[in-house]
Amino acid sequence: MTQSPRLTPALAAAYRYCDAVTAGQARNFAYGIRLLPAAKRQAMSALYAFSRRIDDIGDGTLEPAVKELRLKEARGLLDRIRQGQIGEDATDPVAVALGHAARRFPIPMGGLDELIDGVLMDVRGTAYETWDDLRGYCRCVAGAIGRLSLGVFGSRPGARDAARAPEYADTLGLALQLTNILRDLREDAASGRSYLPAEELRAHGCTEGFHRPVPQAGSDFEGLVRFQVQRARRLFAEGFRLLPLLDRRSGACVAAMAGIYHRLLDLIDTDPRAVLRGRVSLPAAQKAMVAVRGLTGWDALSAARAAARGADGRSPA
Repeated sequence: MTQSPRLTPALAAAYRYCDAVTAGQARNFAYGIRLLPAAKRQAMSALYAFSRRIDDIGDGTLEPAVKELRLKEARGLLDRIRQGQIGEDATDPVAVALGHAARRFPIPMGGLDELIDGVLMDVRGTAYETWDDLRGYCRCVAGAIGRLSLGVFGSRPGARDAARAPEYADTLGLALQLTNILRDLREDAASGRSYLPAEELRAHGCTEGFHRPVPQAGSDFEGLVRFQVQRARRLFAEGFRLLPLLDRRSGACVAAMAGIYHRLLDLIDTDPRAVLRGRVSLPAAQKAMVAVRGLTGWDALSAARAAARGADGRSPA
């Protein structure tokens, strides 16, 4: 990894653009990465800005065929970035910043191909019959982001179990994505999307979707949500084993971002029907508390102790 002590004006401007995208569109993410040193924060902003572009294609109003074309173009741009074909004078600041970040850090850029694959599943209206099916999607759109981020963070020198860091980063991404799916049940339903496994919807009598602020008559909606919450908790417990493997500031960043979602999960568990009334969010004061816990290393220490107690090698659900 080579790092320049000073950015050129063109690179500095490209990173400022990515910082603005991140601050404007990803409050929880921006909240976490501000705990990082400048070079890592810039690289994470570049990763986010490119990922946001991919997500926006999938979430936009274009016809599916046009979306697929846009995603194909994005994959072509990614190939050019990988091959070092984007100069500092290029007109696309996200490509300029991401290309520089990929030279600075050992980022596994194939993770962005996986993200594109996952968004293609959305564009094509892929449905998920089982948890294994949904887990494959989550690994594309979130697990890959965890592994990409680990390329920026790196493992702490001498960290025990460092070889499993990519696995833990992937699993933590799954936990975040499943929390997102629960939080966005109503919003996704309005967009014609359903992510929870169909066999689990049938088992809890929730086959009519989530278009209304009240559950389907006769359903066990609370049971469905709490079943998913417990699955997410197991994923978090496994994914949090990543924290002791990171340096202090990278661990604080991950603890802040993941901690916010972990607390969202607590809110959803307390009142499952809240996800049908609107988007559940964490107050700013609680986000600040999460950041403080991350900086003190409390969450990393807790994760290390939990890993020591339950190190049995089993995979999460």
